[in-house]
Amino acid sequence: MQYVSTRGAAGGLDFEGALFSGYAVDGGLFMPETVPVLDCLTLQKWSTFSYPDLVKQLCSIFISDELISKVELNDLIDRAFSRFRHKDVVHLSRLKNGLNVLELWHGVTYAFKDLSLSCTGQFLQYFLKKRKRHVTILVGTSGDTGSSAIESVRGEKNMDIFVLLPSGLCSQVQELQMTTVIEENVHVFLADGNNDEIDQPLKELFADEDFARRHNLISLNSINWSRIVVQIAHYFYAYFQCAPSVDKAPLPAVEIVVPTGGGGNLTAGCIAKKMGLPIELVAVVNSNDVVHRIVQHGDFSVSGSGRATLASAMDIQEPYNIERIFWLLSGSDSNLVKSLMEEFYTTKKVKLPDQLQKELSEVLTTSSISDEEILQTMKDCWEENQYLLCPHSAVAVSYHYKHSSCHPSKA
Repeated sequence: MQYVSTRGAAGGLDFEGALFSGYAVDGGLFMPETVPVLDCLTLQKWSTFSYPDLVKQLCSIFISDELISKVELNDLIDRAFSRFRHKDVVHLSRLKNGLNVLELWHGVTYAFKDLSLSCTGQFLQYFLKKRKRHVTILVGTSGDTGSSAIESVRGEKNMDIFVLLPSGLCSQVQELQMTTVIEENVHVFLADGNNDEIDQPLKELFADEDFARRHNLISLNSINWSRIVVQIAHYFYAYFQCAPSVDKAPLPAVEIVVPTGGGGNLTAGCIAKKMGLPIELVAVVNSNDVVHRIVQHGDFSVSGSGRATLASAMDIQEPYNIERIFWLLSGSDSNLVKSLMEEFYTTKKVKLPDQLQKELSEVLTTSSISDEEILQTMKDCWEENQYLLCPHSAVAVSYHYKHSSCHPSKA
């Protein structure tokens, strides 16, 4: 499997190259040159797999045997998930009135990013030991990425991690998770500005090719392809847990609602759909509603300053993974993607071509949720199920309640 930049000027990299590259030299993000489509028989076979086995199968598609043998790959993934508290790693809770919540929070930091970053940490360590290299990891965080990234590499001799933490904009628990780590390879700095603003100096460092090469810079934000490939498994596992039957073709469709910030998890869902998984994707955002406006109106723009919401990890107005989704749905049109992204980063306001907006609206349904709706959803879910949602999960569950004929508010 070869990887190419969404903007067209870089390509021909294998998984190891994409893993260690961060941004491509042209500022784009790496994507697989081709996305394989799975047939119905393969999907039926996979339907009995555990979550870790699905991760292994998917990673083996996107990582060649020549780089990591299947035996070694399986061992790395088992090691990555060894610290998870739930025996299945990921668990589906079946609640009342057809509400199913995929619990992705059984890792060390209680964030869903533990799943992809624990694997990414293992992949990095595998290659660094093999090549006898050292890397410097740069991470900007709105909360959960920083904690998970630190846990994936803390104490490692061949990696130093530098985390920019936006002052006053992360939860107290997540801030403590980052600032109380004593390992010498972990460096955390409070920074002024919101999540989008602290990403800017990191982009500039990666754009300085000499500096990036000299210090072996990489990122563990979801610009890193390794993060995306592991997250594809979320969708396969959710589908197989929720599909009424996979015995006959065509397979039934399942709606999956995704709380969305930077768009990395949503990108993984779009790839899963492209691979032939019959899912209907719904992206729900908080009041930082750029993804909603992009899909509904083709309005790719920054709307004033970012709003601080109860779902703080999703307080993002520049969802960089939307670039991957543009590339995926435009037929890999790197010239179009380059033009759109360069215009956006210059003017902060772009009107999408009608055809691209049409493709987006056919693949994605979207909604935007206020803080008041987040709180009401948490209250409703507790009263109905005695199940406590975090604000980020509540962003997604609110969509279910709005569209459920069984919900008390519609009685």
